[in-house]
Amino acid sequence: MSDFEAYFFLILILLISTILILAFFKSTRAKSNLPPSPFSLPIIGHLHLLAPIPHQAFHRLSLRYGPVFQLLMGSEPCVVASSPKTAKEFLKNYENAYLDRPLNLAVTTITYGAKDFSFAPFGSYWKFMKKLVMSQLLNGPAIDLLLPDRHDEINRFIKSLYEKASVGKAVNLNAEIVKVTNNLIRRILLGQRCLENAGEADYIRKLIFEITEVIGAFNLSDNIRIFKRLDLQGFGKRVKDIHRRFDTLIERIVKEHEDARKHGTQSAVKDLLDSIGYCRR
Repeated sequence: MSDFEAYFFLILILLISTILILAFFKSTRAKSNLPPSPFSLPIIGHLHLLAPIPHQAFHRLSLRYGPVFQLLMGSEPCVVASSPKTAKEFLKNYENAYLDRPLNLAVTTITYGAKDFSFAPFGSYWKFMKKLVMSQLLNGPAIDLLLPDRHDEINRFIKSLYEKASVGKAVNLNAEIVKVTNNLIRRILLGQRCLENAGEADYIRKLIFEITEVIGAFNLSDNIRIFKRLDLQGFGKRVKDIHRRFDTLIERIVKEHEDARKHGTQSAVKDLLDSIGYCRR
């Protein structure tokens, strides 16, 4: 009986302590003047309120809690601004506080620690890269030099449509336009178009699609701290595999640039690798 009483008092003390801690955090939150927030669940926070379509869920919550409210995305707090006026306050009037995009496992892994343009933190490195790209890659003379490339891709596109129409072959117009866009971007950035080999071109397109997908996908370890070192979804393994394949592709492109430079066969038009001096000497 004494053992039972000891356990009972221990449980009672833990219960009282939990209530006092929750009351303390509640009072602290009230004093900190935070935005209103729905009731959250342990571990997952407000994730259960965002199904099935997040932006519609945000709208429903705004009707109840107002244009600005706070949510817990697992363990990560965030503030939702759901009206044009409040969005202007965040994105224009206080622009410097919201310049950086949040980093997650996929972004950090695939972009070599946020060394790209989209996710690099605002600062001297980002300013340098922006200045370099705008002055060397996307300035007027460089755009004019790329005019023949743009004409060439459009002519190839029209010719492809004509040839398929001549034999009555169905055309996936969306896929063809994506192909033209990819070729133009690749010629601007890397100085070469997607390979005519359909298999390799499809491989590159699928790899880009996979990268886009994992960067926007939900990962438990990014949002819930207790899962930080776990890979319950196999997400980390998938990201590492994509990064390995992406790294292999980039290494091959860099090697091709090195060889072209050594043999003097590089294009007269500078691409991104030439502009930033990325090629190894």
